Amino acid sequence: MFVLDAAAVLLVLAALFGLVNHRVFRLPFAIGMLVSGLLASVGVLVIDRLLPGASLANAVREAVLQVDFADAVLSGMLSLLLFAGALHTDLALLRSRLAAILSLATIGVVISTAVAGGAAWLAFRMVGLDIAFAWCLVFGALISPTDPIAVLGIMKAAKAPKELEIKVIGESLLNDGMGVVLFVVLVGMATAGTQDMTAPRVAAVLAHEVLGGILLGLVAGWVCYRALRSIDEPNLEVLVTLALVMGIGFAAPRLHVSAPLAAVAAGLLIGNHGRAHAVSERTEQVLDTVWTFIDETLNALLFLLIGIEVLAIDYSRRDYLLAASMLVPLVLLARLAGVAIPLAALGRRAALGPGAIPVLTWGGLKGGISIALAMKTPDFPGRNAVLTATYSVVVFSILVQGLTVGPLIRRVARDQDPSGTRQRERTT
Repeated sequence: MFVLDAAAVLLVLAALFGLVNHRVFRLPFAIGMLVSGLLASVGVLVIDRLLPGASLANAVREAVLQVDFADAVLSGMLSLLLFAGALHTDLALLRSRLAAILSLATIGVVISTAVAGGAAWLAFRMVGLDIAFAWCLVFGALISPTDPIAVLGIMKAAKAPKELEIKVIGESLLNDGMGVVLFVVLVGMATAGTQDMTAPRVAAVLAHEVLGGILLGLVAGWVCYRALRSIDEPNLEVLVTLALVMGIGFAAPRLHVSAPLAAVAAGLLIGNHGRAHAVSERTEQVLDTVWTFIDETLNALLFLLIGIEVLAIDYSRRDYLLAASMLVPLVLLARLAGVAIPLAALGRRAALGPGAIPVLTWGGLKGGISIALAMKTPDFPGRNAVLTATYSVVVFSILVQGLTVGPLIRRVARDQDPSGTRQRERTT
């Protein structure tokens, strides 16, 4: 009953805050939900200061902590959101830029993890926090993935050039899975010790998680594809695709493979090969409508939860806040390194346009997966400092980067189209 009650409360709040944002703030949908959640949380804290006897903040905090944010995101929302994003991604365009996308989603994530982990170790040391380097690397892994849902919406709204859009969206769809796998490996090293995690063992774990996840997604997607080809009933076909994602979420952890990568692989298969050969035009329209609704609803709930989760974070320690403030720009530098180094190594094969690296860096928004992974970490000395830093980086990323990356993209688009062709097309 608690799950149903929590879902009911969140849906009511999402609808209410969505209306407030639509009429008052007029911010992009996801960002508006986050702002609404933050303002509600701040309101609770202000009331608690004005009426200390009410203990409102403690009561709300206890209610928030009963919602397992990590499981809600990692075991519930993430696979659905990634499948929905992959379902609407052009595989041919993705394949044409595969070298750049894979380098960003793999080598780039590893570089970002190392740089962010090293920066975290230095930042925590500077404020007097002795957090083991292994756990700082875990922070680097959980803060490196980007949020594909926020990125997708902003790219579409800003009318980004296709060359740039497919790189950012493709990387965002894939690096979540890579980030989760890297997180699992580094947590294992931090808890079991590096002596039990040799290079061959780490490589084996990575290969099993990554390749196994892709294989699971392709096999499950093929089974779903065959089922879709055998029927022409839109409601049933929607149910089959939903069962596909839920089945992946059930099987992946038991097979110790990456559920996010499996969801992306299945979504790309159904969204491209399935559209072309397995579903009718009527079914395609219904699938797009239903999965867009699922995507938008879960996205609203996720960003609302991020805003509310401020009540579960410890902001009473000034050293935590100081470290977090230092890590905001340092994580951006880690992102820059994770973008610039792999693409520079590819050279011309990366097909970079002017301003691409700044957009890829500033547009690499962090989201709910980073907070979920941080909350998934076992108890260790300094865990609350890592949670505070993670939440601070994510909120800065969504609010500041999310609200300013659109103008940056439009500026890059103008630089790539100096003749003003786009402007003339819009005015005719």
